[in-house]
Amino acid sequence: MANTMLSDSARLVTGGVDTHKHVHVAAVVNHLGAELATKSFPTHSAGYIDLANWHTTHGPLSRVGVEGTGSWGAELSRELARRGIEVVEINRPNRQARRRTGKSDPLDAIAAARAALSGVHAGTPKTCDGPVEAIRMLRVARSSAMKTRTQTMNQIRAILDTAPSETRDRFRDLSPVRLIKAITNTRPDHARVNEPAVAAATTLQTLGRRWQFLTTQIGELDNHLDTLVADTAPNLIALIGVGTDTAAALLVTAGDNPDRLSSEASFAALCGVNPLPASSGRTQRHRLNRAGNRDANSALWRIVLSRMSHDDQTRIYVQRRTTEGLSKREIIRCLKRYVAREIYPILTGDLAN
Repeated sequence: MANTMLSDSARLVTGGVDTHKHVHVAAVVNHLGAELATKSFPTHSAGYIDLANWHTTHGPLSRVGVEGTGSWGAELSRELARRGIEVVEINRPNRQARRRTGKSDPLDAIAAARAALSGVHAGTPKTCDGPVEAIRMLRVARSSAMKTRTQTMNQIRAILDTAPSETRDRFRDLSPVRLIKAITNTRPDHARVNEPAVAAATTLQTLGRRWQFLTTQIGELDNHLDTLVADTAPNLIALIGVGTDTAAALLVTAGDNPDRLSSEASFAALCGVNPLPASSGRTQRHRLNRAGNRDANSALWRIVLSRMSHDDQTRIYVQRRTTEGLSKREIIRCLKRYVAREIYPILTGDLAN
């Protein structure tokens, strides 16, 4: 029986893929990590199918390690998952090891396969095939629209600061909403656009219309996100201090398959709110974790600030810890960890339903 089990495990192979925009390089290693083959595949539907089929021609496939499962390797990961093949996400190769062995796409693919075989620096990737992936995409569009709208308003203010006095005096004291309405209703004489005052009015009108267009886009995206987040995580959105944007950020961090997070501690580490041990000798201390998903960390921070202003239990906690000598920054760090502990079972429960 032992010999049979050994022979079965000896026949298992492990795959690895170094992903790029236009081509993926795949590798296969045996149970000892020895290279069996490498090959390149184009990044289109047929190429993904060929890559998956090629991996299975070398023996029973245990798993495939893929670099960049959230970017260039996203569709390949979905194709492998549809076939029931286990996919693990591989971190970038160690730079020190790379300096010793060299750098090439086949070498990176082999390194990914060996990492998947050993389980070192390998994690379960997001499936990116459900409503959370849709939320992520909508948030990308909303974030860029918000950033561009802010830039547009800053440009409007900058133009007003340097415009001729007749233009500046006309618009300088208006609120943002009244300013946008006023500059979009101007009728500059484009035949005289060579004059600074007319050029300033034309520029302000263009920027004002851009601001209005972006505001409309943001409103449409907010409507989509409100519906999606409420349907996907109704219990999460019902928590004190949790709005659509903060809930969406936490959902995207967890992904469509929250079972990849083994505990609330792993979720806290993913959000960067777990204190890291930094003890040595007789000194026992912890340090701040500056890693993790910063968008999720920011979402927890906003939840904490909201509760510190509007939640009685949080205010009582803040008062007690203040009397114990903790600073406001230290109290916020503690509260972020507590909020992550509270949110984890609710978040994973909503996504599991």
